[in-house]
Amino acid sequence: MATTDKASPRDRLLEAAADLFYREGVSVGVEALCRSAGVSKRSMYQLFDSKEEMLAASLERRRAWYETQLTHAEDASATPRERIRYVFERLEKSSGNPEYRGCPYLAVLVELKDPGHPASVVARDAKDRMESYFREQAGQGGAADPAGLARQLMLVFDGASARAGAHIEHLDDGLATGTATALMDAGGMA
Repeated sequence: MATTDKASPRDRLLEAAADLFYREGVSVGVEALCRSAGVSKRSMYQLFDSKEEMLAASLERRRAWYETQLTHAEDASATPRERIRYVFERLEKSSGNPEYRGCPYLAVLVELKDPGHPASVVARDAKDRMESYFREQAGQGGAADPAGLARQLMLVFDGASARAGAHIEHLDDGLATGTATALMDAGGMA
């Protein structure tokens, strides 16, 4: 997402924060954030109490967009299996982008290591929502243990995302989708 001159200082800060934190990590300094957003430090601190609050707000702001990217285009008519496969297909497609750095929510959790940090709370909620989605779909698809299957799918998603984001693994061969499909088969999902 590109920032525009017409965007409010708050919006420009949140957009710059999302972009820089994703590209460079959460250790990006306030000066770099403000410079990228075209906003003074004074203005930033009038809008946010801290860099931590801004990071949490930027993650929260992007969550709906992120979840939409992983939702099947024909969600109402898709089967639970197709909905889950779609998440992994999108992961594989996204990972082919040279700018791909993995799941932004997982990256924040790994970098911060503080479960009480405001951004960690938002990131954990996003990951919990994804696991709940997998559990719901697994249950609707007749899996013998929807919660167990959801946990396995999260391991595959997060592991594939992290490895692809670190440019260790290429997912263009369907590895993540194939693994998720094998898990759904083994879990008794229709």
